[in-house]
Amino acid sequence: MEEASQERSVRGLSGLRGIQVTPWDALLGRAAQIREELKQGVKKPYKDLIDISWDKAHSMGFKPITFVRQVLAACLHDELLCNDSLPTDVRERAQRMLEACDGNSVGSYTPSCGMPDVRRSVAEFISRRDGGVPSLPKNIFISTGSLRALTVVLKLLAHEEGVSQTGVLTPVPTPPNISKVLTRVGVVMEQRWALQMGELHRALQASRGHCDPRVLYVINPGNPTGHVQSRKSIEEVIRLAAEEKLFLLVNEVTVSLCTVQYLTVWGDWEVNIRDGRVRFHGSYRVDQDSVHGEGGEFVSYKKVLFEMGPQFSDSVQLASLHSISRGIMGEGGLRAGYLELINIEPAVLHFAEMLLCMDISAPVTGQIALDIMVDPPRPGDPSYVKFAEEVLDALPGVSCQPGMGGHYVYPRLHLPIGALEQAKAAGIEVDLLYCWRLQEEAGLCVGPGCVFGQREGTHHIRLCVMVPAEVLAEALARLKVFHLRFMSEFS
Repeated sequence: MEEASQERSVRGLSGLRGIQVTPWDALLGRAAQIREELKQGVKKPYKDLIDISWDKAHSMGFKPITFVRQVLAACLHDELLCNDSLPTDVRERAQRMLEACDGNSVGSYTPSCGMPDVRRSVAEFISRRDGGVPSLPKNIFISTGSLRALTVVLKLLAHEEGVSQTGVLTPVPTPPNISKVLTRVGVVMEQRWALQMGELHRALQASRGHCDPRVLYVINPGNPTGHVQSRKSIEEVIRLAAEEKLFLLVNEVTVSLCTVQYLTVWGDWEVNIRDGRVRFHGSYRVDQDSVHGEGGEFVSYKKVLFEMGPQFSDSVQLASLHSISRGIMGEGGLRAGYLELINIEPAVLHFAEMLLCMDISAPVTGQIALDIMVDPPRPGDPSYVKFAEEVLDALPGVSCQPGMGGHYVYPRLHLPIGALEQAKAAGIEVDLLYCWRLQEEAGLCVGPGCVFGQREGTHHIRLCVMVPAEVLAEALARLKVFHLRFMSEFS
């Protein structure tokens, strides 16, 4: 009777149909079990579990930026506004944010699309970032994060069923949570494309006949690859969007919002999993709070779009997503991000606001943190020196492969035939087998490439490198020892 009741309950969750538990979900579930076993004293060949499969800065040991926490503290306990132990710019920012709240309290509701002052700050940041390209607060929508903003945009674009159903072209590889959102909203994820125009044209043509491809989803810098698109590449994508009347949905969350153009850090990084070598190589810099290889430069889609002239800037529809969970601050728990809509009709903007009205507004504390990310302390401010020091201290001194950016590396595995055969016999992908054993035997959790999508015959793992230096060093040491043992076993 109980099983039948549970089955009826699951069948009733129609909104969850098509959403499947991924191998990564199983891997993370096992990671939680291992942590519990370690707490209970179960003997393992390692004393703790290191999880670098995804970006969670604070849980990995990064300390929050003092300026952010001081401003939040003063907003939550306004008696601190009179406390001389806090820098004057902290108290001034807290006072300004409180004045932007109804009743001068963070406990008040805010408009569903975000606090007007924060929307204005985001618009000003975007304009500065893009060299003066105009950005209007009315086109900015604050949400509980980039994934929620993505859901809102897809709801605006979802249409029909069958061959007329909205198709969304997504890149390969792409994070597994994206496919879950697309399934939940009711659009078709079609023929994942690689970042070559020939592949993109092929994917577009292949999708026609069983859906209507209307949306091109872009992740820049790439997740999990960390690839940063060149200006030329972005221009080619924009031209295709104009020719095919595609809506550009651009996820730019792996580049942080802060403009710390005064800081430059050099570090080295390489992971070679072909022969078990793990060493540092090359030079990298961090500026504008963005990590990228020498010669690599992040430029926003909006900036390129407007520099291409009215033929494109007046017609191509674009949505850009960002979140406070990424970058040096890593304030994922405060839950806030923004969405900017370009070349969207006023009626559609109004409908977007209506969709946000039906959703949970971003917490006021998250909106305050977002305001700080887009407008951090500047040279000459009392808090600037400490802010700059903390940004530098948070960097592990390593980033990613040359010409790449973001928080992740996505090395390819070259594994022996024996490993491939064992995985096939078990009915799983070989990179999942590799990751599962890496976690069990070395206490290191990384992301298996099979959940992101990859070309047939290739296998990868994803590692987050935005972790403290000592954590990364230990993780790489465990990876090297395990990899050599794994290769020897199947050779």
